[in-house]
Amino acid sequence: MDFLTIDFETATAARDSACEVGLTEVRGGQVVGTRSWLVRPTSYPHFDGINRAVHGIAPEDVADAPPFDELWEELGPLVEGQLLIAHNAAFDMSVLRKSLEYYGRPLPTLEYACSYVFAKQVWTGLPSYGLGPLCRLHAIPLQHHRAGADSEATARLALLAFAEKGVASKEELGPKLGINLGRMHAGGYSPSGAIRAARRTAPIVGDPSKHDPDSPFYGRSVVFTGTMLSMTRSEAQQLVADLGGIVGNNVTGGTHYLVVGQQDYRVGPDGMSRKQKKANELVARGAELEVISEKEFLDAL
Repeated sequence: MDFLTIDFETATAARDSACEVGLTEVRGGQVVGTRSWLVRPTSYPHFDGINRAVHGIAPEDVADAPPFDELWEELGPLVEGQLLIAHNAAFDMSVLRKSLEYYGRPLPTLEYACSYVFAKQVWTGLPSYGLGPLCRLHAIPLQHHRAGADSEATARLALLAFAEKGVASKEELGPKLGINLGRMHAGGYSPSGAIRAARRTAPIVGDPSKHDPDSPFYGRSVVFTGTMLSMTRSEAQQLVADLGGIVGNNVTGGTHYLVVGQQDYRVGPDGMSRKQKKANELVARGAELEVISEKEFLDAL
């Protein structure tokens, strides 16, 4: 089983603001090496405080680092034609796409899968499928939120999952893990995700025994827009309700969080749904509302 794992850290909420990338190579079912590169982001020297608090990378750390456009001369040939795995691939593949789009570069040809998605298929019933909790469960060393360490931990986690389900080749990933491979090529991309069951229609009711007053979603109204690639929207809503949050369907003045998933191409050239536009308008008027990505949502669980 040969594949690469990839992880990005970003300077801001913008997906084209990569400030570090890590790549781990697996050949014959063995981790053979990990590399990481600092990147001077498009936002340089600006870093959002929340991003800096997560990964610890500061503007001075990337002052002499190459922009992604230059790094791609080295990185591009490494990923071309490969199978890539990322933990929450919706985020990392979006960073890759948006970074290349910013510099007018074509997308590489590759296939990819999400270890967050297939971990849920392998180890059912866990309270969290974040990289940190899964690594603690399986005794995988992790210096979380640095790209090289995250990519290597993802590789070791993936190998454990493949061994658990008897996955010996790329062709067995889909049927044995219940996922669809994502694909990227010069003409576009198709996302990776779990093979969906019938849509849930039962109302979302939280479990009071799981309420967590320390959760940022406790007692807060949370609305989702776009397609969640790590889980179904109803699964995400259930997690919020179980934590003691309030699940909303529309963005209003009482909304505290809008979680933005993968947007449909029909939303328009700015890539924003009506919910996100409404949220931005409310934020501009001083509303206490945060627009967060799927990755930020997962990290906060």
